[in-house]
Amino acid sequence: MAQATDITKINEQSPYGDLTPGNQIYGGGGAKMFNTGEWRTQTPVIDWDKCTHCLLCTPVCPDSSIPVKDGKREDFDYDHCKGCGICERVCSFGAITMKEGM
Repeated sequence: MAQATDITKINEQSPYGDLTPGNQIYGGGGAKMFNTGEWRTQTPVIDWDKCTHCLLCTPVCPDSSIPVKDGKREDFDYDHCKGCGICERVCSFGAITMKEGM
């Protein structure tokens, strides 16, 4: 069985012997540790007047970038949102709009 790779300890200075074959990552990526939102080309923007807090957008977000607290959705976690637009497509109320850049 492959050994889990701690990706927090691998960088451009890592010796060859510390890498897995093919540099495959067997452990979890731990996206919470890495701000990946800078990859985004489109940004979701919420219109709070239209949002009904139905929470349909929350489970479809592949980056878990739509936090919920006390049964209500909060603003996007832009540090981790990659701008895929799935949340906009699933919102039946037109409360989410994708904006270029931001």
